[in-house]
Amino acid sequence: MLNPALDRLQDYPFARLAKLIAGSDPPAGLKPIVMSIGEPQMNPPGFVPEILQREAAGWGKYPPAAGTPELRRAIAGWLTRRYALPADALDADRNVFPVAGTREALFQAALIAVPPEKGGGQPIVLSPNPFYQVYIGAGVMSGAETVLMPASAANGFLPDLDAIDASTWRRTALVYICTPANPQGAVADLDYLIHALELCRRHDAVLVIDECYAEIYRENPPAGGLQAALALKGKSTGDAFANLLVFHSLSKRSSAPGLRSGFVAGEARLIELIGRLRSYGGASVPLPVMAASTALWNDDAHVEAVRARYNENFDIAARLLHNRHGFYRPAGGFFLWLDVGDSEAATRRLWSEAGIKVLPGLYLARGEGEANPGRRYIRVALVHDSDTTNEAMRRMAETL
Repeated sequence: MLNPALDRLQDYPFARLAKLIAGSDPPAGLKPIVMSIGEPQMNPPGFVPEILQREAAGWGKYPPAAGTPELRRAIAGWLTRRYALPADALDADRNVFPVAGTREALFQAALIAVPPEKGGGQPIVLSPNPFYQVYIGAGVMSGAETVLMPASAANGFLPDLDAIDASTWRRTALVYICTPANPQGAVADLDYLIHALELCRRHDAVLVIDECYAEIYRENPPAGGLQAALALKGKSTGDAFANLLVFHSLSKRSSAPGLRSGFVAGEARLIELIGRLRSYGGASVPLPVMAASTALWNDDAHVEAVRARYNENFDIAARLLHNRHGFYRPAGGFFLWLDVGDSEAATRRLWSEAGIKVLPGLYLARGEGEANPGRRYIRVALVHDSDTTNEAMRRMAETL
């Protein structure tokens, strides 16, 4: 007997996209440009392959699940620099846990945070809508009811946490927030994060903040959950990071998605449980990758070049798409979220007429008809070099 919960999971967005454009080919002689997936096309720093080669002997060893002390210290050091934390705020051995990419760890957060029952009924996982698909899968497979929080232009593309009624909060075990948001690029300020953590502590829920795009921003560095926790330190007892987990990755920050290297940080007890769970069902980061990751978290200079590339791409998009399809320059991330009326129709047209592959916003949200906040939008990943981006935006402007 298979797990019936799987029947509640839709096909992953990219599988749905493949079905949507099946049998349709781009115009002959026109080189396809894939902008459907947030896969950075910029190379990571040159020292990465050098370190992987130098540390090649590590491929023959089982890596420690909790990472090397050097990696944990590098992560704690980066968090301290990036978010201006007190030097002693983080314990690298208790508040940090390296993971092989954040997708699996974001999923596993629900497995440790969702109890069999809460508030007299089935536990609830709160997720923004649109959402990163893992949030929905985690809620379903943990046995929770997923309650979606609209994140539309009307509320600045950030969920209105005060719109959640008291009965829902009583059953809420976990809240997912993404800032900068995928796909809309909205950034939650420090007051928003403080309020979110206050609500979660009040209702004994775990706040999971997906901060994987935190280093990709236009002007001001986005605030982080650890900052919010320390702002509340005087109002809590015990662990300063109680009820909080934040997630970061080298995929976007360092243009290294293939390393599958990231981390989770936060409350020591939750970190301990993540480690325990992953000892049963989680891939460890290989030792050569840990060494390269340590160097990447210790180096901030290369991130400025990555950020500059994305900001240049937004300049190109603004020049060619401004005042069309609800174009706006998001505060963070590297996605365009364009209002095209019918996301599937526009996706098919861009592929068949312009050779550009984008992702229908319909596949990143839930709701029937008008209730689906992604149905009018397409997500466009500006992850290519400037010449490719310029060509793609030119084709897109002409086609749409």
